[in-house]
Amino acid sequence: MIKYISFLSFIVVALSLSSCHGDYMPRPKAYPRVHYPEKKYETYDPAACPFKFRKPVYAIIQQDTSFFGQRPTEPCWLNMTFPDFNGTINLTYKEITKTMTLDRLLDDAHKLSFKHTKKANYIDESLIVNKHGVSGIFYNVGGDAATNIQFFLTDSTHHYIRGSLYFYNPPNADSMAPVLSFVKADIDTMISSFEWKK
Repeated sequence: MIKYISFLSFIVVALSLSSCHGDYMPRPKAYPRVHYPEKKYETYDPAACPFKFRKPVYAIIQQDTSFFGQRPTEPCWLNMTFPDFNGTINLTYKEITKTMTLDRLLDDAHKLSFKHTKKANYIDESLIVNKHGVSGIFYNVGGDAATNIQFFLTDSTHHYIRGSLYFYNPPNADSMAPVLSFVKADIDTMISSFEWKK
């Protein structure tokens, strides 16, 4: 019996030592697979708003219903939601007036974009001018900021709209890069087709 236990112990030790040889490769972190819908666009032309643009068919646009706990009075404050990506573009329209001047609106846009500098690796600004005479600035915010894309569009005299993209999950630039690139193409289409109604 002692010989049998000794032999069995020898086999167990030999197998455990032989199993430790070989290269061990840890599995890299994986992110959930994302389904990317087919790129299709439709014209969004709200009757109550002085603008129209092309939007992806898989995005849902609704009037914003909450502003610091109160209902906004602006019918053209909109949320363009991307349900497949858990993200939203907040669109805030303002009419340019003597009290709400273009300089004030531009200053607000700059401050709101650059308040992300604590988490951002960089903030690139690009000038926007589309074929409909709409101009503005596009802010590309790199790194783990709460919003990676912000922009504003204006006709410089009467109309101004600001947009910011938010994803409702912890910011991680590496894992969100493919989704961000996909949605950025939709934002580019929106901006290039954006026009103020006469």
